[in-house]
Amino acid sequence: MKVFVDGSAGTTGLEIVKRLKERRDLSLVTLSDELRKDPSARKDALLSADLAILCLPDEAAVEAVAFAEGSNVKIIDASTAHRTAPDFVYGFPELKGQRQKIKAARLVANPGCHASGFIALVQPLVEAGVLLKDAPLSCFSLTGYTGGGKKMIADYEGEGAAALLAPRQYATGQKHKHLPEMQALTGLTRAPIFLPVVAAFPRGMQVSVPLPTDFLSCGAEGVKEVYRDLYQGGVVRYDDRSLASMPADALAGKDSMAISVVGNEDRIVAVATFDNLGKGASGAAIQNMNIMLGAEETTGLRL
Repeated sequence: MKVFVDGSAGTTGLEIVKRLKERRDLSLVTLSDELRKDPSARKDALLSADLAILCLPDEAAVEAVAFAEGSNVKIIDASTAHRTAPDFVYGFPELKGQRQKIKAARLVANPGCHASGFIALVQPLVEAGVLLKDAPLSCFSLTGYTGGGKKMIADYEGEGAAALLAPRQYATGQKHKHLPEMQALTGLTRAPIFLPVVAAFPRGMQVSVPLPTDFLSCGAEGVKEVYRDLYQGGVVRYDDRSLASMPADALAGKDSMAISVVGNEDRIVAVATFDNLGKGASGAAIQNMNIMLGAEETTGLRL
């Protein structure tokens, strides 16, 4: 099977290409540096592939999808452009029934990193009727700086990086690009208050969602039971261990996600720990690619 990564020079694309070069079951379609931004060359490369992974700005991703209209080329879009589009399947296979939809799809939207943790925690509770759809939720997400792309990486690894040692909140206007998918995929009637924080470590992410007990039909044990039933291993797993010894970068370099519940019966907090470039980006794209191409789902993943 031939795979083309459109936008292979970005952080997510570089990681995907690096992984795919290690695969013997796939052939990688590539473009020279001179042609990687040429629309005609990109279109030819995309149409020559069985599957294309788009690691592009939103406008370029929309253009690439148009290139493939009328063809059989399967597409995974890692941009924000199509995550709530009705003709795209959302690429989080651990949700109930989602794996089958991804397998049958031609167009799949790769989830956002912060959104992956929030949706993994909230959607199963809403689906099970445990959490009311009108619950007023907040979400605190601590991430490594690689999630901000090349510019943020340069800020943290170049001159002046010492000034960025303390964690800092961003997207404080509550207009973060992940909010639409966070609401749409969970079925919530209102978007959560979202507090993303970036800190001076390269990879890793920890998403925490306080669960208001007035909007839950069960206690902490009931919440845990929902997660235990759904996340039984593989890429996403429920972890009974305390998070006291699990920092935000505990799964850096991995493609897995650990789901935990902490707090007490009065104040319950659900937590997802994973790598922002693993299950939050490149690893998720490879997992979705495997499903779409009929390969074993965890092939090439680091679990």
